[in-house]
Amino acid sequence: MTTAPLSLEHLIKPSSLTSGKIPVAFLFHGYGSNEEDLFSFAPELPPELCIISARAPYRLEPFGFAWYAINFDAQQGKWSDNEQAIASREKIITFIDEACAAYGLDDEQITLIGFSQGTILSYAVALSYPEKIKNVVALSGYINEDILAKGYQDKDHSTLQIYASHGQVDQVIPPEWAQRAPDFLKNLKVEHVYEEFPVGHGVAPQNFHSFKKWLEDRI
Repeated sequence: MTTAPLSLEHLIKPSSLTSGKIPVAFLFHGYGSNEEDLFSFAPELPPELCIISARAPYRLEPFGFAWYAINFDAQQGKWSDNEQAIASREKIITFIDEACAAYGLDDEQITLIGFSQGTILSYAVALSYPEKIKNVVALSGYINEDILAKGYQDKDHSTLQIYASHGQVDQVIPPEWAQRAPDFLKNLKVEHVYEEFPVGHGVAPQNFHSFKKWLEDRI
């Protein structure tokens, strides 16, 4: 399928369905990567899903892209540009609406699959706008409360379902950051699963098969 000229560059794998309501999974890559990274999952995901892998809006030289800047300062240490992250949260919402309209997709069957920084944004989108998102697969990331929309606590999150996983020896995002998610989600009444695997900052084969099964049960 030829990609439509939308606000974010993207790759698309069409659904096996040719009529009716077509579910969609949006893929969001990590810092310094691009839309081709997670798109490698596409052939293994449920065939009825239309797969759309988005490119983050901020270019990193000499190559790669980011959803927001991560700055390294000798005095402050590593810190994230939350203003850029919030801007990307809104860009993603706009892009989802554009893509569903352009490709004839079911806007009530939207799944987000993120890795690392893409997971942080997936959490931000889903928790800020739970009425728009059905499922989230949150790989090797964490919930950044500072980039959630104001008033998110007052929304109904009961229809949202989240699968989260993390590497037990992740040296990029500490496991304890990810481990805060279950209590946070429980307080919002979000149905969720949290798993850990004996890997670093990556997706182990058993991790992939676990979230794939979780997703198959919900499509």
